[in-house]
Amino acid sequence: MALVGAAEAETRTLKPCVLRRNHSREQHGVAASSLEELRRKACDILAIDKSLAPVTLVLAEDGTIVDDDDYFLCLPSNTKFVALASNEKWTYNNSDGGTAWISQESFDVDETDSGAGLKWKNVARQLKEDLSSIILLSEEDLQVLIDVPCSDLAQELCQSCITVQGLQDTLQQVLDQREEARQSKQLLELYLQALEKEGSILSKQQASSGNLSDEVDAGDTGSNGESTSESALASQVLAALKEKPAPELSLSSQDLELVTREDPRALAAALSWGLGKTEAVQQACRQELSLRLQQVQSLRSLRSMSARSPRPAQPQEPKRARREPT
Repeated sequence: MALVGAAEAETRTLKPCVLRRNHSREQHGVAASSLEELRRKACDILAIDKSLAPVTLVLAEDGTIVDDDDYFLCLPSNTKFVALASNEKWTYNNSDGGTAWISQESFDVDETDSGAGLKWKNVARQLKEDLSSIILLSEEDLQVLIDVPCSDLAQELCQSCITVQGLQDTLQQVLDQREEARQSKQLLELYLQALEKEGSILSKQQASSGNLSDEVDAGDTGSNGESTSESALASQVLAALKEKPAPELSLSSQDLELVTREDPRALAAALSWGLGKTEAVQQACRQELSLRLQQVQSLRSLRSMSARSPRPAQPQEPKRARREPT
């Protein structure tokens, strides 16, 4: 029984979080091992009436809905959450202090030095909490940290310049890997196009069925245009989806989460795409997000195993016998 209890305690890792109600400045620090536990504590601590259930937890900085335990475990400690009752909708509150993910439009409107400085510092603090969050960053955030002078980043992270230079090299490698993956996808698309031009029977069948579905989807989108709601995605995310090849490699994990949760018809209308193409991009974003979360979980599991494993004892040199004076 003692071993079972120890195993349960080991798997139940508490994550410190910060909770508040919408439109409230009063914050509460709590610790929870899962989303369900955090919801229960939110109802108790914030005095949310049971009649207003279910309670939705969103990130305070940008309103991202958090309803996946794996994603919850990947968030850094002391992440701020807003608990929304069933009759509430998230709205941005500048008392949150801001992070690297909030209202990107504000940076587009006011691209000042202080805004740019705030951005890289917020991303740096996220890495300081958990280095494995490198996997979750967007290409833009990776480039921001690479461009920061090594001495400034070292001061922010409280590390030596040599350590930070190694970190920036790692960031560059992650950026290069995503670019290589993008080029590989582009080459694969060119290869498939070449097969289609050569008259491959399978490719022709896929192309004809794809074109038919796109035409039907485009017709559906046009006929239902009046009832389709507008996309809630930021203009920067929509631009990346529309302009960049393999856009899922450019977006941060939080943006990927927003894309996967977007209504396909609303997204298709915002991008002027057919429904088939839109759903294919959402599926690619879903797969990329799942891959990143798996990588983060693997890194944390390895780190946990490494911390629990005993260090090998240092070999001791044999003592030499003392010589008696002659």
